[in-house]
Amino acid sequence: MLRPERMSKISMAGSKGVMPAAIEAIHELNLVHLSDYDGSWEGFDNGNPIEGADDASEKLVTVRALESTLELSDDEMAPGRLEEGWEQRLEEIRTRINELDDQRSEVRDQLRQVDERIDRVAPFAELGIDLDLLSGYESVDVLVGEGDHADVTAALEDAEGIRAFETFTGGDIVAIVAAPTADVDEAPIDDALVGIEFTRHPVPETERGPQAYVGELEDDRRKLEADIEEIDAELERIKQEDGGFLLRVEEELTIEVQRAEAPLQFATTERAFVAEGWIPSAQYDDLVATLQERVGDSVELEELERASYDRHGKSHTEDVQQGEQAADEPDASEADDGKQQKAVTDGGSTVTMDDQPPTVQNNPSAAKPFEALVKAVNRPKYNELDPTIFMFLTFPLFFGFMISDVGYGLLYVLIGFYMYQSFDSPGISSLGGVAMWCGGFTILFGILFGEFFGIHELGYMLFGEGGAPMGDKGLAPATLDFALAWLIISLLFGIIHLNIGYILDFVENIQHGHGLWGAITHSGSWILMLNGLWIWVFTPQASGVKPDFLFTAFDGAAFDLGFSGFPMMGLFTFPSGIPFLGGFELTAPLLVLLLGVVLLAIGDPVELAEFAIPFAHGVSYARIAAVLLAKGGMAFVVNLLVFGGIETEAGDRPFLAPWTGYGHGDGTVMFEGLFHMGDGAVAIGAFILGVLVLIFGHIVVLLLGITSAGLQGIRLEYVEFFGKFYEGGGKNYEPFGHDRNHSED
Repeated sequence: MLRPERMSKISMAGSKGVMPAAIEAIHELNLVHLSDYDGSWEGFDNGNPIEGADDASEKLVTVRALESTLELSDDEMAPGRLEEGWEQRLEEIRTRINELDDQRSEVRDQLRQVDERIDRVAPFAELGIDLDLLSGYESVDVLVGEGDHADVTAALEDAEGIRAFETFTGGDIVAIVAAPTADVDEAPIDDALVGIEFTRHPVPETERGPQAYVGELEDDRRKLEADIEEIDAELERIKQEDGGFLLRVEEELTIEVQRAEAPLQFATTERAFVAEGWIPSAQYDDLVATLQERVGDSVELEELERASYDRHGKSHTEDVQQGEQAADEPDASEADDGKQQKAVTDGGSTVTMDDQPPTVQNNPSAAKPFEALVKAVNRPKYNELDPTIFMFLTFPLFFGFMISDVGYGLLYVLIGFYMYQSFDSPGISSLGGVAMWCGGFTILFGILFGEFFGIHELGYMLFGEGGAPMGDKGLAPATLDFALAWLIISLLFGIIHLNIGYILDFVENIQHGHGLWGAITHSGSWILMLNGLWIWVFTPQASGVKPDFLFTAFDGAAFDLGFSGFPMMGLFTFPSGIPFLGGFELTAPLLVLLLGVVLLAIGDPVELAEFAIPFAHGVSYARIAAVLLAKGGMAFVVNLLVFGGIETEAGDRPFLAPWTGYGHGDGTVMFEGLFHMGDGAVAIGAFILGVLVLIFGHIVVLLLGITSAGLQGIRLEYVEFFGKFYEGGGKNYEPFGHDRNHSED
């Protein structure tokens, strides 16, 4: 759960004659993550693809191109069948699809040309002038274009090269006929229009009228569009009849290509091969049984090691032949100063392909959706703890506390369920699972706060006169003490969360990294600094610079739990004669803090520059209370705008709504509310507006809840928590094999 699944490095060796059978066996098992041979062994080269790989690759490219032409997706067809002579059928399908695709491309090209001609002629149709009247003149210049008629006229009047002109307009189109002066040779209109915005349209060469010409072109366009529809219908028919067959062929060719190109990852000689890879240790016996059944004793299979690495790069691998630990053995790439190594076993130490094991996350099904959030940072390395389970335990808690509303929680659960059930994408379905968990905690805290879409009467309905167990969110001045209490609770969340991160780092160090002393100096120091500092914050020492609510929030102000801070726990007071420290009392929390600083200086002096992190990161969790109050305040404002509110003689401020039991005569109206405004038509309009504000207002709060609570919660996980022990950067487990979706093995 906290560690990825245990992986074993295996080696498979045999003669080249049985290599195809061995490849087929491990491919069908779909368990071995093959290692890439890097050419470092003396006498071994990378293998060559099995005969037929090029032909299969070409066919695979062809099939995928046909699927792209048919817009064929993987999940819309039932599995097809492969019978004898399928290559001929594939060739017939390819020929027919290519013919239709070529025809469609040709027709589309013709259609594009027709559209271009229509675009060129359409402006002339607006003029209503025959096209043959707009060209062929020697004594006058004719120009048709699009521009502002007033600007064109002014430019022509000011032109020195034009002695007379006439314009004709239709819509935005302007036709100009101008007679040049005797000293102008050509294009007087173009010269006159320099400097104004005018788009010229060339006159089409046709003797027909523009409207008739456009009509003929539109007829041609309709015919071409009908031809395209006919071709598309034929392609759709082929898709329905042969789509399953093409998917089946693609699957078979994909498997064939994978098997044929597998030797590229092997180390081979003229007569033998060696392949290595990683496999979940629990599956090793299945691999042995499968190879024994398929190739017998012709292939030697060996489990080289069972890997368990620490985060600091030292390998701790169990030599399964010797049955003992072999730590920090030199890699093949490091021995003999990088020279080629012999692939032999000498004294129980085998030089193998140098690669780290892939990561297979091993979490309970309930926590699986949160793997997507962890991978958003990076996949865990094989040599570090997987934080998914802690994300599962804390992120929904933070999110639910920040929103804490039964109504919103129900919507989050419904949205998450829809995403989880309706999408095939693993990422989206995982986010749906996360949303359901977050919605569940939102409902839980909503019940404890007694809140339903910002309305607090739910607490009295469920728990009687005493109201909700968690009291009030502290949105009103009279209940401000509750808001301060939630701020302290947020800090407590942070201190616990940060302690978990540092403890995880301590465990990593003590098990694999620096030993007990290294763990104390590198991780224990931060634990002492964090807890010593925050315990001191809640002691009376220097109380004059500390806010009073630290000591009163849980001593009767908001909750009467009898907590007014930790005792001083004084150890001794420095004599008055000592500079700077004279009269200062050293307390136990400060001593713990100081001890942590000293240990950090011993273990890693460079990190002393970050000594304020325990305080800064702890305060960062105050954003939980901030979002709690902001979201609650927004929901309150929406309800106040719609229902209105009053202030009673007792100082209560309920909404003017049926479930509160208060009306206009029960106190001073603070705000009328859209549901109670005006009379007659004004009242109807205000009521309709109130319904819209109620619906869209809560939708906005719902969406902002996702962005604010979601992003702030993720930030606390990624920055404050992960930064204590997690790096990421693991290698994905990609077993050599193929899941059959369109055929049965």
